[in-house]
Amino acid sequence: LASLLFTLTAQTQTAKAWKMDKSHASVNFSIDHFFTAVTGKFKTFEGTVHFDPTNLKGSSTNFTIQVASVDTDEKDRDDHLQSEDFFDAKNHPTIVFKSTRIEKISDKEYTVIGNLTMRGTTKEVKLPLKIKGIIDNPWKEGSVIMGVEINTQLDRTNWGIGTGSWAATSVVGDEVDIKISMELDGLK
Repeated sequence: LASLLFTLTAQTQTAKAWKMDKSHASVNFSIDHFFTAVTGKFKTFEGTVHFDPTNLKGSSTNFTIQVASVDTDEKDRDDHLQSEDFFDAKNHPTIVFKSTRIEKISDKEYTVIGNLTMRGTTKEVKLPLKIKGIIDNPWKEGSVIMGVEINTQLDRTNWGIGTGSWAATSVVGDEVDIKISMELDGLK
């Protein structure tokens, strides 16, 4: 009984913390404008990652993206994306994701389920997480580097982004391709 209680307690403890290497992390997106893909990224984001494949109950991830950091290489478009027509950055300056659970698909693939809040609307999403690799950190003894990637697609209209006018809903596609890549550093 004591062994079972210890196992249950250990599995509800917070999993191993990983530190994001911001110089090797990106939040990118692509969306169609008429028939042409427009790409962009968010330059300012932060987050916490607690992950251990043997302790998924204690694993979690939380991220915050600053809407004002949107960058599509076109200032007028970036300003429009921050306006009330799209993200409404003045009233909703952040995009927030908070995981509720992580499920294992295989040794390298997981589903991160959680709440994504944009423009004041929160929806549950399932994000496919792929572990690209884990190696000993050659520059820091006693630590390891893990590369992860999320590739998914979201319907922007589910969060009320870019709805309400012909130009916003007919010119710009509804589906947004999202690619998040991160290099994470953790202790062995």
